[in-house]
Amino acid sequence: MQNSPFSALFEPIQIGPVRAKNRFYQTPHCNGMGALRPDAHARMRGIKAEGGWGVVNTANCSVHPSSDLLPEVLQTLWDDGDIPVLAKMVEAVHEHDALAGVQLAYSTYYNGNRFTREVPLGPMSRPVSGYQPVQVRGMDKEDIRNLLGWWAAASKRAMKAGFDIINVDSNFSTIAFQFLSPRNQRTDEYGGSLLNRTRLLRELIEVTRDATQGQCAISVRLIIDELCGANGLRAHEEGIEAIGMLAELPDLWDLVVGTWADDSPSSRFAAENDHEPFMIGIKSVTTKPVVGVGRFTSPDTMAGLLRRGVLDMVGAARPSIADPFLPNKIREGRYEDIRECIGCNICVSSHFAMTNLRCTQNPTMGEEWRRGWHPEYIAAKRSNDAVLVVGAGPAGLECARALGQRGYNVTLAERGTQLGGRVTREGEQLPGLREWLRVRDWRITQLHKMQNVGIYMDSNLCVQDILEFGAAHVVLATGSTWRADGVGRAADRPIPHDNTVKILTPDQIMDGELPADGPVLVYDDDHYYMGSVIAEKLAKAGHSVTLATPAAEISAFTANTLELSRVTRRLDEAGVHMLTHSVLGKISGERALLVHVHTAKAHEIHVATIVMVTARLPNEQLYYDLKEEAKGNIDGGIKSVGRIGDCLAPAAIFQAVYTGHKYAREFEESEEHVAMKRERIQLQEV
Repeated sequence: MQNSPFSALFEPIQIGPVRAKNRFYQTPHCNGMGALRPDAHARMRGIKAEGGWGVVNTANCSVHPSSDLLPEVLQTLWDDGDIPVLAKMVEAVHEHDALAGVQLAYSTYYNGNRFTREVPLGPMSRPVSGYQPVQVRGMDKEDIRNLLGWWAAASKRAMKAGFDIINVDSNFSTIAFQFLSPRNQRTDEYGGSLLNRTRLLRELIEVTRDATQGQCAISVRLIIDELCGANGLRAHEEGIEAIGMLAELPDLWDLVVGTWADDSPSSRFAAENDHEPFMIGIKSVTTKPVVGVGRFTSPDTMAGLLRRGVLDMVGAARPSIADPFLPNKIREGRYEDIRECIGCNICVSSHFAMTNLRCTQNPTMGEEWRRGWHPEYIAAKRSNDAVLVVGAGPAGLECARALGQRGYNVTLAERGTQLGGRVTREGEQLPGLREWLRVRDWRITQLHKMQNVGIYMDSNLCVQDILEFGAAHVVLATGSTWRADGVGRAADRPIPHDNTVKILTPDQIMDGELPADGPVLVYDDDHYYMGSVIAEKLAKAGHSVTLATPAAEISAFTANTLELSRVTRRLDEAGVHMLTHSVLGKISGERALLVHVHTAKAHEIHVATIVMVTARLPNEQLYYDLKEEAKGNIDGGIKSVGRIGDCLAPAAIFQAVYTGHKYAREFEESEEHVAMKRERIQLQEV
């Protein structure tokens, strides 16, 4: 790497008493596995270390039962019984010469202690966030002393588990930042001036140092700017000043911006490296290494930040999920092989679903232990049988790629003149989704490297064509079609209408069909991104648009991808009128009847066009016809007919990629080989 423009990324760096082998820092991130699935968690983090990350951190690790985040699946160091769970991860990370870090945290206001039923503690007395009927008790001096004791005890346990770096978390929901923020209205020595408000963070750093006796590095994860104006901490006012006050106390500064939604914005709303303006000037107040994030996928961007002295290490959560081997691929000069994060934030949704991490780009994420999947390696083929994959959308592309990687002879047939299916249509036709084209582009790049995979465009195959082709195995990836009748979650029968209003679907909008003159109603019973991007597209084209949904929020699922507030703000800026709790009852005489989901009160709005964003039907007829024909046509030579992606069951793009990958992994394997392992609770006498 000496002559590489990216050699700076691979220089070792001292972090207090420990040394990282390079500048790649996997920042703490949630994963839905945590303490409940320790084997899965350890394997996932270990693979990142194998992929070249110099530092690999846990997620939020609570130090005491009064900071209980269950049912969210995170980590705990409440007592010595938690040590073996985390030691598994440390061992997996150390196996590949990486440093293991633990994010010690004491959450407040965010948690209602639903599992432990302990009284939540915080700087001031106030309700917890959300709608739980629970209130935080303002901490007195004894509570603060207890907190410092709990923190010291957890630090000692972390050291026993083998961690190299202990992170003192001062993130948006944690105690140190709640004291540091100007929102803290205490009147004692822990409130008021910035010096007073940094007192608790200083004390937490000091007790961590004392507890570990200099054997572990101490990092601080700190919000540099709350992004809420004068009501909160601002980077170029108190933010950098606070770092200056504590400048040399920790061994590393790990800086974030705002809430989780601010720090991890989706690609619809923020480009790579959007946090750099907040990082300017920090190196002038501390000599300690500084880490920042920005959904980094470009080696040029990463190396540039180091060369310009903005950062000392490049932090990443989402890019490390999309490609755990990103550092190694840069080091080996395999830049085109980097599986770039698309910024869809489906990874974040797994935290709220409280289950294993998933990723649109990387279908192996979360499956490393329970299915034995590795992001770079796959079992060799079991036979010389040829496979025909029909349909080159996200499922078909991934299936063909993974089968090709296994060594099978694969033919990929696409009826259209472009590869990518819905990814291409949505990425090119709908606002804000262009980075999602990386799902297509990475797979096409890999397929073009494989001599055993043939790609044929403009191939609209029928049953007879497939039979004549002579492949031993056929996989249908023929996608799905948006329904025009309104059937979805709220309606199990078609919505009555008298044909006076033009009815369109997202497919027709993407095909270029225009609404009729007059008001447009986008009816969203899908609840993810499609309704909002269609409404935005039409509003920007000059149409008067109303977006109505039966849900309590616009694009309700986007709360799980941290986009909800931005989605509604963007629609408001575009002039879209938004209606929640509204079920579409019937359409008659250019009037749409909307019924409130709770009160059943109805009102009508004038519409000329309705775009139905409700449900999709799998394009499965070819599958059933082929199955039937193959069953009675032994001479045809077809041994199996399968289906994947939306043809199997319409879902989000990450699921289409996953089903394509799963088919390829399990193809011709025994049931024993593909069985999913489960982590079971081991009963023992207490």
